[in-house]
Amino acid sequence: MRGLGTFAAGHSAMTTRARAQASPRVVIIGGGVGGTTVATYLKRAAPTVHVTLIERNEQLTTSVGSNLFLGGLRTLPSITHSYEPLRAQGIDVVIDVAIDVDAARKIITLMTGARISYDRLVLSPGIDMRFDSIDGYGPEAARMMPHAWRTGEQMTILKGQLEAMPDGGVVLIAAPPDPYSGPAAPYERACMVAHFLKSRKPRSKIIIVDLKRTFFLQPLFVEAFKKYYAGIVELHLTDEKDDYQLGSVNSATSTITTKGGFRLNAAVANIIPAQKAGGIAHRAGCVKDGWCPVTLETFASTEVKDVYVVGDASIATEMPKSAFSANSQGKLVARHLASELAGKEIFPQRLRDTGWSVLAPNDSVRSGANYTVAIRDGAKHLVASDVFASGPGENARERLQNFVEAAGWYSGITRDMFGN
Repeated sequence: MRGLGTFAAGHSAMTTRARAQASPRVVIIGGGVGGTTVATYLKRAAPTVHVTLIERNEQLTTSVGSNLFLGGLRTLPSITHSYEPLRAQGIDVVIDVAIDVDAARKIITLMTGARISYDRLVLSPGIDMRFDSIDGYGPEAARMMPHAWRTGEQMTILKGQLEAMPDGGVVLIAAPPDPYSGPAAPYERACMVAHFLKSRKPRSKIIIVDLKRTFFLQPLFVEAFKKYYAGIVELHLTDEKDDYQLGSVNSATSTITTKGGFRLNAAVANIIPAQKAGGIAHRAGCVKDGWCPVTLETFASTEVKDVYVVGDASIATEMPKSAFSANSQGKLVARHLASELAGKEIFPQRLRDTGWSVLAPNDSVRSGANYTVAIRDGAKHLVASDVFASGPGENARERLQNFVEAAGWYSGITRDMFGN
């Protein structure tokens, strides 16, 4: 592969830096929505900048749309995308795993042993699971009780378990604590799995256990549970009497016990634990308390010089961890880097988020806002304005319009982030 920026152990860091000065080198770790957006928009704005994207997977299967895959409304190929459009733009795509970042020397080490130098580094690593947050749950247990919060093998395991489950079986969904990727996603998942059960295994049911007392867009999902999935979805939120935080799990028997004493043996157990920034962000030194603090105007790491963090791993205060957010942040970082590397004036930029959640076929809800930096409680925050959200009781025509709009947005954002 041409232009990977690798060098043998005998080559000096001085040689690497000299090469970087001739043509600035920006390396992006993580080929999800945020990373691909940075790559595309930076190369477009600054064609002479050498842009390298490091990604472990040969193709991107998006988390957006994965719940619809579970519900039978999308196929896996329909949410899977090639990185070839990035290569066609002159972006080097390296399929490998970044295992270490030497921030002082500005060198990334890959699992294959190759090393890549950079002038600026963008981290878009997504999230990792905090397996230590639930007694008995870990990577091996997740093969039996999948979190399926990242696409790929985990999603395939959960889909296979749902298809193999006898009619009449119980599906458990254990919702995660805040903050986590996709605020509405656990409850959209409940709707989509319920749709699957309603059409394929009508004697089965879903039990949701949630350590939270309230959740994002709760009135809309509760309305959908009653309207479409009465007798199928059973929701347990923590309150003054009951604590539905998972205390322990037994993957051998597919049994869970909450801290309040609720015990269930499930046919399928979807355990979504607490989350944290992806592992490479920790090894790069960008993490505090599980997530990456950033300068909100630029998404530059506050911990490590010349490193930026976009997407779910960043602490974006009020801005949710969503695909739309990652895309918006990616554009901001790309434009900032293009201006900074060219020595041009840098202008403030506005961020935006919009999200759609599918409740049933032809019924989607949406919410969103614009975000600007402002002082709140003596500190900088990304503060929401122009906030909008669907409400309970909306007519079928409006919900259908949302459903069609969501599909159109998905097509649009995937074209946008790959530069098609």
